[in-house]
Amino acid sequence: MLRSAIFALLFLFIFEFAYAQTPEAPAGQLVQRVINNELTAQNRDHSHWMFRLSTKKKSEQDVYKVVETKDGNLKLLVLVNGRPAPSNQREQSEARIKHFVRNPADLRKSLKDDHQDTKQSQELLKMLPQAFIFNYAGTRGDLVKMDFKPNPTFHARTHEAEVFHAMEGTLWVDAKQNRLAEINGRLMHTVKFAGGLLGHLDSGGTFVVKQEPVAPGYWELTLLNVHMKGKALFFKTISVQQDYSRSDFQKVPDDLTLAKAADALNKQTSAATR
Repeated sequence: MLRSAIFALLFLFIFEFAYAQTPEAPAGQLVQRVINNELTAQNRDHSHWMFRLSTKKKSEQDVYKVVETKDGNLKLLVLVNGRPAPSNQREQSEARIKHFVRNPADLRKSLKDDHQDTKQSQELLKMLPQAFIFNYAGTRGDLVKMDFKPNPTFHARTHEAEVFHAMEGTLWVDAKQNRLAEINGRLMHTVKFAGGLLGHLDSGGTFVVKQEPVAPGYWELTLLNVHMKGKALFFKTISVQQDYSRSDFQKVPDDLTLAKAADALNKQTSAATR
């Protein structure tokens, strides 16, 4: 009798543990819920930040201190390949900041490219639940991992969607906050546009995008790695070969002027080079 009771309790524990590790909703429904919330959160978030930006192209790694403003972003070069920026490059960076402070209209032009890329990225997010088939692949705390592969019934209508739909990979979502934490994709086959006349991307290319909570209620992009072979000019601010990471976020006033943003960069320089 005691043995039966022990086995019954053990079975109940195993059943409840397994159930707790498996989200209730089908994978596709969870993705749809997360994407809907993600887009809503992005459209409502008009916050501005100061952060550390690291970019790597070919053999050079540059580190900038960046401040966001309503007129655009100011960035100051502080490190090149782990060392303080050479004086000529530092002076060029400072001169560029001074120019934008005096001529804010020139900086606002860059916002058009940012806004266009944001719009295209959101369009790709919208098609995510329909373009792929998702399967649960594990959990880590509040994060849920899902594998994805192209949905054969989906038909891409743009070049961007065509490339996106040729991917397979993994997706991590925060099931508690309903936010997209990471997407990791690999291009399964070569994609040619107009037979290659308008560009192409070769099989095997990869991309990784991560975002994290940087303050209560705020999520920001922290990693963007793109390693593609070919040529496709879809995004204004993203190239086919790029490593890009952001860290050390500090919230700044939403009405921060360019002059005050430049002063903040200068004050942060010594800390950024340590």
